[in-house]
Amino acid sequence: MALSIINIHVNVTASSTRFFNILTANLAVTDGSTIPVGNFLDDSGSAATAFPIVVNGYYNFYINGVLQESDSYTVSATELTFNGVTGTIGAGTPLVIEAVELTTVT
Repeated sequence: MALSIINIHVNVTASSTRFFNILTANLAVTDGSTIPVGNFLDDSGSAATAFPIVVNGYYNFYINGVLQESDSYTVSATELTFNGVTGTIGAGTPLVIEAVELTTVT
């Protein structure tokens, strides 16, 4: 049998959507604490109504510009939930959620 080389071309593109919140008061965080989507603004500065459900991609969550570990939070269409963390996030701290969806084209 002759050797054949298979060349596969796959293009991957990413689209991201970001959501912003600057805390107006201290936020006490315990396991299961949530922040509703309505507390965030979207990229255009409008009140967010739903976080996108990411099927092929990931979410990033930043507190004061610092990327958080992926198992310390979950994102649903309606809220951000803290998992297994406790503490207080001070008033004036920016929170950013980034939803990244990957699309492949062969």
